Amino acid sequence: MKRAFKLFTPMLMTKRNMLILSLFLVSSSLPAQSPLERFIAHPALTHASVGISVVDMATGSSVVAYDAEKSLTPASVLKLITTATALETLGENYRYKTDIAIDADDPSRILVIGSGDPTLGSEAFDDHPDAFFVTVADVLRKALPHDREYSIYVVDDLFGYNGVSPEWTWIDMGNYYAAGAYGISIFDNSYKLIFDTTDRNSCPKILRTEPEMQQLTFRNELTLNTTGRDNGYIYGAPFSNERFLRGDIPGGRREFGIKGDIPDPGLMLGETLAGYLSRAGLKIGNVETARVDYLSKNCHRDTSDRTRVGKVLCTHVSRPLKEIIREVNVESNNHYAEHLIRTLGRKQKSNIYEDALEAGVTYVGDFWKSKDITTTSLQMYDGSGLAPQNAVSPQLLTDLLVYMYTRSSYASLFFDSLPKAGQEGTLKSFLRNTKLSGKIAAKSGSIGGVQCYAGYLIDRNKRYAFTVMVNKFSGTRPQVRSAIELLLLGL
Repeated sequence: MKRAFKLFTPMLMTKRNMLILSLFLVSSSLPAQSPLERFIAHPALTHASVGISVVDMATGSSVVAYDAEKSLTPASVLKLITTATALETLGENYRYKTDIAIDADDPSRILVIGSGDPTLGSEAFDDHPDAFFVTVADVLRKALPHDREYSIYVVDDLFGYNGVSPEWTWIDMGNYYAAGAYGISIFDNSYKLIFDTTDRNSCPKILRTEPEMQQLTFRNELTLNTTGRDNGYIYGAPFSNERFLRGDIPGGRREFGIKGDIPDPGLMLGETLAGYLSRAGLKIGNVETARVDYLSKNCHRDTSDRTRVGKVLCTHVSRPLKEIIREVNVESNNHYAEHLIRTLGRKQKSNIYEDALEAGVTYVGDFWKSKDITTTSLQMYDGSGLAPQNAVSPQLLTDLLVYMYTRSSYASLFFDSLPKAGQEGTLKSFLRNTKLSGKIAAKSGSIGGVQCYAGYLIDRNKRYAFTVMVNKFSGTRPQVRSAIELLLLGL
């Protein structure tokens, strides 16, 4: 024991032992890494661009900030801007209306007049998808004489026919999550393509579409995989009936489905309605939409009415805006969000030849400027966040969240529209079985190389608005999510 003691006395210490002791004393005196420092140093974020803003809503003071003014790709957290603006502008009880009327100049012409309702035949609610057609057919069966032939004219030109953002990428076009937004929407503007994949030695066999889409043609380049993962994509342009199938889908299934977008939803609605009216005993001839007339007058922007509305036979009213917004935020519904941004645009510029999306984007920026929120970081190309060119700073998002929580007349409604961590929607697995489960209400956002979260942390006396944005990460998405969870848990 004495010998051991002498080896560690200062007189007999070697230079190596002195160095070790010095390093120990220095390291033990250093403070532990903060949650922010641990997050920034995470290996999955080595090459990433990161922006963070956390604000105490009680005091307005910053809790955490890291490159909070940097413009980053937001993905679906952009929907917070779209839904907040729609709620503030239109009000929680705003409803879309679809009128069924008779042409004042032609009593044999049935008009379906769209107002941009994204919910007709939608799977988002508990309504039967065919309820609209059943109701309209019943009303028209009773209201119209059965001794003549009728035509159907679908007025779907409210937003024009540029139904997708010009900044969306080809890999998304044709898939259900990139469906176009028009004056008429039906069945979420999407269909399911069903395959038989039991023969592993051949390409997947196309069985049918749901609903039936007879006009579509498919070039099938799909292959089968053994992983059980759906990597199948449908490519195609709006109003084109040619679709390309690429990627791979699980083998060994009697039926397996992937979803695509309906290329011409106005025509789809008209043809579906014609079928219901025929079965109700009415004679239906020609079915057309306003698109041909719209395009023929596009060059000289003739806004004269192509139809004069006569007697309105029935009106379909949508769910209130508060339910639509909750669907957007909880399920990250791109289709609904794209209708909302165009609805805002058309409210500002009623001319149907004015770009509704562009008008909506301009209005969003102007609206938040009027609320004293700095919007110079905002570059907005759609309402859903699907365009990779979208950009916004964490600070702007946090400022908007603070406004909606502390100043908006719809504060509680907006808060309740967000999914709760560990419990529902796109946040069902986020922070599950942690102390913050149910205490965070937020929107997530993810596209290629992007993972973001923005919302509220409410835990006893803590009332924080937060935004965490990660772009171009080199690790896996689960690693990035886990790092963000640890950051929030350490606040």
